[in-house]
Amino acid sequence: MIHVVGGGIAGLATAYRLQQHGYEATVLEASGDLGGLAATYSTAGDDVEQFYHHLSKSEETIVDLAEELGLGDRIEWLVGKNAYYVDGVVHPLDTLPQIAAYPHLSLYDTFRLGMLTLEIDVRGGWPRFDTYDDLEAFEDVPIKEFLLSHTTRGVYENFFEPLLDAKFGDRKDEVSAAWLLGRIKFRGERDLLRGEILGYLEGGFAVLIDALVDAVGRENVTTGARATDLDVRDGAVESITVETEAGIETHETDGVVVATMPNVLESLTGYACDIDFQGAVCAVVTMDEPLTETYWLNIAHDAPFGALIEHTNFVSPERYGGDHLLYIASYVQDPSEAVWRMDDAELRATWLGHVAELFPDFDRSSVTEFRVARNPRAAPVYERGYLDLVVPYDLRESVGEGVYYAGMASRAQYPERSLNGGIVAGFACADRIAEN
Repeated sequence: MIHVVGGGIAGLATAYRLQQHGYEATVLEASGDLGGLAATYSTAGDDVEQFYHHLSKSEETIVDLAEELGLGDRIEWLVGKNAYYVDGVVHPLDTLPQIAAYPHLSLYDTFRLGMLTLEIDVRGGWPRFDTYDDLEAFEDVPIKEFLLSHTTRGVYENFFEPLLDAKFGDRKDEVSAAWLLGRIKFRGERDLLRGEILGYLEGGFAVLIDALVDAVGRENVTTGARATDLDVRDGAVESITVETEAGIETHETDGVVVATMPNVLESLTGYACDIDFQGAVCAVVTMDEPLTETYWLNIAHDAPFGALIEHTNFVSPERYGGDHLLYIASYVQDPSEAVWRMDDAELRATWLGHVAELFPDFDRSSVTEFRVARNPRAAPVYERGYLDLVVPYDLRESVGEGVYYAGMASRAQYPERSLNGGIVAGFACADRIAEN
């Protein structure tokens, strides 16, 4: 029996792949819910994720898995409209005319930004198409230094810097250019006549989680089961200790895959991961009417959030009983920050107050629900030298034979974390077990 610690998408994918290889696998989830960062809220229609999610065209593993699970026809490729809020104006940035008309970049700035997003290096006056193929070459390059060299100061100061402030706060200078390039590669296919093409599952990502649980077998997935210890003797794991409502049990094991955050790995094995994580506070606001016409609105404004993601400008509000759903999100670098310490009522008053400041016609009485999710480790901080810090899939050398890692600090979650990366990590661990 292989024990998988963590009932998020990485843990479920691990168990699924192990069973394909002919192994018995059981999933142990400490909380009462499955799905991890893909956990959901109920609505007047389909469930919706507590933290916003979509797919890009580059995420092939999750699409292939959905096909295997009989969900291929439920993946929809939709237009996700993007815009930038600057000085009280929403500037659409989807089509070539809209991008060219953006007033806060010169024509040359716009050209250099466009070349970067197309992954074309025009430094020296001659286009090169392979400069950005090897992300590791930019691992130790600060983002600001990279952008000033590969674009212009106007692109950095008037386009990227506000986004980096919102994403990483005062840690933005620690982040590598590899993350930025990975982000560019990760984003969706762009139709220059309509906008960015992104994917979503009809019924939400809960449909995929449920299908994975069914495939693994609900009898093989236990919630409320916290792994508390691994017994590693003579260089190999022998047993796992689990705490449930019924008490503490120790089970012999043929292997353990830790598919959670690295702090859990450390508590179980002593393996210390030096990757720093940032927290996230995310509200799903249910409204009677739409706020904007945009899906993803970046905010260059003195507001305690960096983006407004209006989900029902991407997926039809009819899926949610006619309600309009808006995500308001903020990343947190330190738990002492005000946004992390606020309770739900304070957060609602503060965030909706800022939305009203940005959009004077916003009617707070249209808000029927304001639900808040918090996660202290929502994403890694992709600082320079990050690859030296990732946790190997196979931990036989540092912990013991039979111990594997498929969590957020794995190689699959570089240079951007995603549900797809969780599946890739889970499959990688399962395949290594099958090979050994």
